[in-house]
Amino acid sequence: MKLRSVSALVSVFLGWVALLSGPVALAQTAKPVSEKLAEKAADRVALGDWAIDRTEVTIGQFERYVRATGTVTRAEKEGGGFEYVGGWVRRPGWSWRQPDGVPAPADLPVVHLDFAEAQAYCRWAGGRLPTGAEWQKAGFTELRDNPPAPWVKGKTYPWSTGDSPQGANTSDPDPWPRAAPAGATRQGVNGLYDMGANVWEWTTDEQGGQRRTVGGSWWYGAFNMKADVQAFKPADVYVVYLGFRCAYDLKPPGANPSKARP
Repeated sequence: MKLRSVSALVSVFLGWVALLSGPVALAQTAKPVSEKLAEKAADRVALGDWAIDRTEVTIGQFERYVRATGTVTRAEKEGGGFEYVGGWVRRPGWSWRQPDGVPAPADLPVVHLDFAEAQAYCRWAGGRLPTGAEWQKAGFTELRDNPPAPWVKGKTYPWSTGDSPQGANTSDPDPWPRAAPAGATRQGVNGLYDMGANVWEWTTDEQGGQRRTVGGSWWYGAFNMKADVQAFKPADVYVVYLGFRCAYDLKPPGANPSKARP
């Protein structure tokens, strides 16, 4: 069974630190996220007249946005994000910077952001959050003209990872006790990562003030990876297993660019 509690996670983290060289290693783990990864732009996959991020937005990418805009998230201002432990529990100090309360690498998916915060990032990055239909089509129907084997153009798969959920980061035994780094799990339909499991993702679909989240997460079994799962959450929630990726509208070939202002 995967480690779900923060105490188990901290034990793993401290054990890893102990394998390194004492105080110097501890200081290294406490450094800000890698400047190189923080500056890395999102890798996008074009799907006709729009595109979608190949991976979930990472801590490093969100840090770049924070440095440019001065954004302070609600989790930071309101005392920490939430984790479900027999009910929702606020975790002091948990935020996009330290999703589980301990130093985190820049390539983990960014979490503890509500719908508006995720949408604001996407707008800054030149995109937007996807609709549920866009997300579902990208995640389950192979749209590339010449996909590599075993993918078949036009085929709709039962799982975002193909014919089975194998290789996704669910609650089943796997290499990742909680969230997995971007690009670490099995690459799926359209060359995308983590369209199933790892962390839930926001979409713009709305129902009574709530927004649809898709894909499931490391907390759940593979059943929540299914395309038809309808999981709506309050738009103002920010929790440890909910992240996002962005979509982008592409100009059609030959479109005239807008005239430059004088």
